[in-house]
Amino acid sequence: MIKIDKLELAPKKLREDGKKKRRANCISYTRNRKKYDNGKKKFAFDSGIYGHKTVKQALIKAQHDKCCFCESKITHISYGDVEHFRPKAAVRQKSKGPLERPGYYWLAYEWSNLFLSCQLCNQRYKENLFPLKDPGKRAKSHKDNVKVEESMFISPAEEPEELIAFREEIAYAIDDDPRGKATIKALGLNRENLADMRKEYFDKLQFIYEVANLNPPIKQSKNARKFISKAIENSSQYASMIRCGVNGGF
Repeated sequence: MIKIDKLELAPKKLREDGKKKRRANCISYTRNRKKYDNGKKKFAFDSGIYGHKTVKQALIKAQHDKCCFCESKITHISYGDVEHFRPKAAVRQKSKGPLERPGYYWLAYEWSNLFLSCQLCNQRYKENLFPLKDPGKRAKSHKDNVKVEESMFISPAEEPEELIAFREEIAYAIDDDPRGKATIKALGLNRENLADMRKEYFDKLQFIYEVANLNPPIKQSKNARKFISKAIENSSQYASMIRCGVNGGF
């Protein structure tokens, strides 16, 4: 994971239509709180707003077409999902735990809560998960303050590389940080197929790094150094892993 810097100004679709839907949902919840809390009434979220092409394109650009969690490139093989960091409809404190409703409905169209995710990270692993250090502090409605929550998931808007690093292709929590461990486990950041793909990329970059640092250099060394410089940029796939490799001399 790397930090994602989005444009401060949300896409127009969120600022206008999203704002209207948020207001309507908040009013509806205030009038029907018990029904929403027990699941008898559910919000009809509009994916045409939070998943609008202008929103998705803004996320693709900000994230360099990479999944906000696993850093895999997305749109050459799939559409990708507009992911709600705090789940909009219902939330689980732990995997296979009970669903708590109504979820963070008031954040369904909030730019700060939206990221681009690959379908595996979003649909198979994260789903409705959003564990807190203290579940008793969970915000239950738009009148509560989410800032008092202590999320066990590292947000892509934070500095993930301060808490998660790599030993070759394997992600680990720096100093056994509990948030790093929870994020890696719950999001499947070391799942076999993903780790295999990272391993293949790591081995290739390791070879190129050796060519770049040959002494005396050969004619390919200059291009190898350029390749390594590109590979550690945020726009490159698995940049956080490669930065760890470069910093450790592979």
